[in-house]
Amino acid sequence: MVALKDSRYLSPEEYLAWEAENSVKHEYINGEAYAMAGTTDEHNVVSGNLYLLLRNHLRGSGCSVYFADVKVRVERKNCYYYPDLFVTCNPEDKETATVKYFPKLIIEVLSPSTESFDRGDKFNDYQTIASLEEYVLVNTKHKRLEIYRRNKDNSWRFEMFDLSATNVAFKSLEMDVAIADIYEDVEIIETSPIEKENPA
Repeated sequence: MVALKDSRYLSPEEYLAWEAENSVKHEYINGEAYAMAGTTDEHNVVSGNLYLLLRNHLRGSGCSVYFADVKVRVERKNCYYYPDLFVTCNPEDKETATVKYFPKLIIEVLSPSTESFDRGDKFNDYQTIASLEEYVLVNTKHKRLEIYRRNKDNSWRFEMFDLSATNVAFKSLEMDVAIADIYEDVEIIETSPIEKENPA
């Protein structure tokens, strides 16, 4: 959700101290801080639905799900990001309150202002996190999820789920989720593509 760049150069330590005192959330990319953009009703409802589904599934597992206000450190790219949701199962992440280092699953709920960044540079950065097994993009214009899964050779495999599928699998958590539950209370009007006329 990168929006507005702050002009100051900050070390990671300066960023963390400054962010702790700031009322506006900022993501940090290699010395520069960027204010977070606002979200829509659809974005919030979808994120909330996913949080509840993940939280219920993870009870008693030792894994934790975080929603919006906790940062992920991308060490190799010198970044701190606020994913919409992420899950960590590493006990070391319980030792730090506001920053986590070992996400297993990251979910970004797409919005027009952030979609290209979530698909591009941000995903490239996330791929350097060794613990990350799945990256999920959730559409709010269509009932559609895109999942990237890490293979054993460190490549990524893409899979898409839409209304033709009943469930979506988060394989990193051994979890199947009904797509209808993810989009509960979200009104999205699905339209069919206009068929092109055949030339005479």
